[in-house]
Amino acid sequence: MNISVSIQKGDFILVEYITKVKETGEVFDTTSGEEAKKGGIFKENTAYEPMLIAVGEGWVLKGLDDSLVGLEVGKPTTVEILPEQGFGPRDPNKIRLIPLRRFRGQKVTPYPGAQLEIDGKLAVVRAVGAGRVQVDFNPPLAGKTLIYDLTIKDIIKNKTDKIKALIHRRIPTVDLQKVKLRAAEKRVSIELPEEAFYLEGVQFAKRGIAADIQKFLPEIENIVFTETYQKEKTTPSTDAASQEEEDAQKDTE
Repeated sequence: MNISVSIQKGDFILVEYITKVKETGEVFDTTSGEEAKKGGIFKENTAYEPMLIAVGEGWVLKGLDDSLVGLEVGKPTTVEILPEQGFGPRDPNKIRLIPLRRFRGQKVTPYPGAQLEIDGKLAVVRAVGAGRVQVDFNPPLAGKTLIYDLTIKDIIKNKTDKIKALIHRRIPTVDLQKVKLRAAEKRVSIELPEEAFYLEGVQFAKRGIAADIQKFLPEIENIVFTETYQKEKTTPSTDAASQEEEDAQKDTE
């Protein structure tokens, strides 16, 4: 007899999904590399894999977050997210006209569809006139209804697996097979591989990992990151060849 497992608030889950705009059928996000290619949104150096979600923690859109509770593991589900629970309704007050000379003064050539940062905010150029540019500060998906076709692949319950998932969320390019993890009752020791030391923002990521562990595993009191640098080994044959080359050079002098 198969026993279905329903999702509860606070669960750590892995989700596969394809997200489309209901009005146009356009794919705007997915965990599948194949579907990303079909939808024309594939990005190189992006890991297409099930997404980690801590249910109820606001890691995803509120409408999706609320809809996850009660779903069953392994059962394909379609969730419809209205604008109010997604990226919000469109606000006409967020559409502005800006003099074209302002862009030219910054050596920027605006064109319809361009995404620009203006006064520290992201905006989309809607139209370019003779002397003015219409820009829209609404999120691109504001006012759109979203359709999520999703499947919950697994619930992560083991402490060690949760910690590894939190590490992967913050530093997705690091191979978890190379991460050395020792978890005791109140202490966690994490040793990242040497290639992780040179990643941009890794120190901030480590702080984020520590904060995540303390939040979701409150019994953990101490989190220790260790760094080990290995001396590069040289083979005897390489050393011998170098010595022979050095001796030969001396003979010619």
